[in-house]
Amino acid sequence: MTRIDRRALFTSGAAAALLAATGTSLSAAPRPGGVLRLAVPRQDGLMEQVARGAIFDTLTEIAPDGVLRAELAEAWHSSEDARMWSFDLRRDVRFHDGTPLTADDVVASLKGRRIEGAEVSGVQQVADHRVEILLRAANPHLPYLLASPALVIAPAGQVDRPLAQAVGTGCYRVERAQDGRHFRAAKVADHFKAGHAGWVETVEVVVIPDARVRAEALRDGYVDVAALPAPEGLIEKGGFLYHPSASDMALAARSDVGIPRTVGDRTALDDGRIAERWWRI
Repeated sequence: MTRIDRRALFTSGAAAALLAATGTSLSAAPRPGGVLRLAVPRQDGLMEQVARGAIFDTLTEIAPDGVLRAELAEAWHSSEDARMWSFDLRRDVRFHDGTPLTADDVVASLKGRRIEGAEVSGVQQVADHRVEILLRAANPHLPYLLASPALVIAPAGQVDRPLAQAVGTGCYRVERAQDGRHFRAAKVADHFKAGHAGWVETVEVVVIPDARVRAEALRDGYVDVAALPAPEGLIEKGGFLYHPSASDMALAARSDVGIPRTVGDRTALDDGRIAERWWRI
């Protein structure tokens, strides 16, 4: 059985600072530059999920080695009963429109949103760069849960705008987009993750419903990565990489695409970060 939607497009990948943790060799280290072009099917909103992973950040992040790491939050702590949590925000973050990230944006983005696995009774600002989340019941896993791609942060909480109008703090800024058809974004200069993620200069995602056409687009060099159920039409040509394998594949890529060796184990390739974690060799 193929796993296009959960095992193909949402791979956690290695960044330079994570080489030791992931086991990636220096020769396979991510390299900056180039364009990464992806072809995806129409179902399950896969284009939108990849695009949102490029545009937005969350308070925390599950790294490729499965370890919880800070993202928009730089530190956090809880009360002894694990019901009151405080998150200190990074001070060097700006949204793509140039406005600085504040606690107000975080509160507006999270208020009223369901945090899977936690019972939230309140989210509030306690300082310009600090928010508190109060839970109805103790939960020591809240920082881990906040890494969910459903809990992205946007200015004034505008997390559900159409892709063409989406503004986040992610490694890529939207250049053009049409929901369900195509997406193009450019690397943000001087991003706070520079040197750790966001390797290519441009990310493009195009929806191609027919798997045979996606395979042809990859074979003929029109795209660099394609979500595919099987390697027909590619293996005999050679020069392609298959993920997880040719016999149980969900993704195929050209040989000049850097595919991270280590995959986060929270769930199967679920975090939508392929745009910022894959690279061109």
